[in-house]
Amino acid sequence: MARLPRLVLPNHPHHIIQEGNDRQLIFREDEDYQRFLGWLKESAREFKVSVHAYALMPNHLHLLASPTTEDGLARMMQRVGRYYVPWFNQKYERLGGLFRGRFKTSLIDSERYFMVCSRYIEFNPVRNGVASDPADYQWSSYAHHAGVRQDSLIIDHALYWGLGNTPFQREAAYIELARQPLSSEELDSINQAVLKGWPLGSDAFKTQLQQKAKRQVLPAKRGRPFKAKPVA
Repeated sequence: MARLPRLVLPNHPHHIIQEGNDRQLIFREDEDYQRFLGWLKESAREFKVSVHAYALMPNHLHLLASPTTEDGLARMMQRVGRYYVPWFNQKYERLGGLFRGRFKTSLIDSERYFMVCSRYIEFNPVRNGVASDPADYQWSSYAHHAGVRQDSLIIDHALYWGLGNTPFQREAAYIELARQPLSSEELDSINQAVLKGWPLGSDAFKTQLQQKAKRQVLPAKRGRPFKAKPVA
């Protein structure tokens, strides 16, 4: 069965995940992270994509980004791959693809899930045991949102700006928000949505999205429909 094209709507946030082929490392040294982020920044600017949050892990990466065009995300990721993969292969004397197929994405219901998804992404290093505190991890956007350092890649979403009237207020509010652990239900919802390519939001949001996109955005029910009303 042919797979559906990615569901991408301009000016809406999307959760993106890209994994290493066979779970292999896609970042081995600090220089690798730096190169990737540099090309990501250039590509995001070129294709007018706002990157709101990110976490680069040794064998996968997460982004939270809003494109201004329907093909902006794909063109941004393709450009990064065209620069990064050959550079990585030459550096480590390897051949072949680096990433596991095409990137996966989930369209986000901003009002309900934007902050949840941002925290999910920035706490990924803690959940994976590579950092004890998200502020200590160099390759995520948490330090930017917490006021530890400025990150020129990040374009803050309006919901982040709404946390306070000054940078200090926004940073303090975000830190306080981040201290609230995500529930197992929230973690599972985010994981399932991005891995399966479904939107993340309320039922009403998904229904409205399906009408707007004029395509299937909800998981199909299992099994074949009855041809006739079953006998009790």
